[in-house]
Amino acid sequence: MTTEAERAAIAAFPELRKLLDLRDAGWAFHRTEAEVRGVRTWPGGWADALAARYVSDAFAVRVDPDGAIVWRREGGLVDVVYELLMLPAPECRFASRLGLDNS
Repeated sequence: MTTEAERAAIAAFPELRKLLDLRDAGWAFHRTEAEVRGVRTWPGGWADALAARYVSDAFAVRVDPDGAIVWRREGGLVDVVYELLMLPAPECRFASRLGLDNS
């Protein structure tokens, strides 16, 4: 169920509808002055996070239980959310498990 504020935001920026897809998949969101942030936690200490500053400026990561980034994407909100929705659950044998080089 969407609120009046959500409907107004989606009317102005239809790409924001993709955040509702993530919310339906178990994500929690909060808004700051500069961006919308979301997180989804997984059993075993894994977590996915998203920051969207604008519909053309989004960033997402998955971290392992030690906090190492094992997956990341940057780009437009629609593309980043699509990649998040296609990302296998951490326990899946096809999921990324190795920490990425942060240099």
